[in-house]
Amino acid sequence: MSDSGLLQTFLNARPELLRFLRLRGAMPDEAEDILQSVGLKLTAQETGPVDQPRAYLYRMATNAFLLHRRGDARRRLRDESWVDAQSGFMREVDPQPSAESALIASQHLHLLQGVIDAMPERTATIFRLFRLESVPQKTIAADLGISVSAVEKHLARAYLDILNARKKFDEESGPVRHPAHEQGQHHD
Repeated sequence: MSDSGLLQTFLNARPELLRFLRLRGAMPDEAEDILQSVGLKLTAQETGPVDQPRAYLYRMATNAFLLHRRGDARRRLRDESWVDAQSGFMREVDPQPSAESALIASQHLHLLQGVIDAMPERTATIFRLFRLESVPQKTIAADLGISVSAVEKHLARAYLDILNARKKFDEESGPVRHPAHEQGQHHD
């Protein structure tokens, strides 16, 4: 397909590409800016023959989106560093979690401890050794006189028990609510 044909395909596919970028997380203005830069690239450079123009355009849009996001992150970091350097002091960050975060973490820890306590003794032992004490599976197998495959099966069972307990906890707790977002406010 020629460059002019690719540009025409781009113009025809623009609404789809816009939806695609929005689904990837781009804000409306951001998606428009990205597509504008893709369109400018298509008019400014020769691409040569393209066998699959739509796939090519989606790849261009994805690459432009990722570059845009990386640029935003770099700009934000640069701006924060400039403010820190100009103000003469670093922003104060409280190392302590919020009361809500501490409560949720405590609930999760309590839930995890209950699940571990309810596991068969060998499964709980293997889980603690591997996940909490970072003992390699091979070492656990040798110490307990079982195969590495058996260790993996015990770990899989432990993970399944934890996952099921977490799902039950989440269902009972209901959805997490964020009052600031409900009022149309955003934290960036």
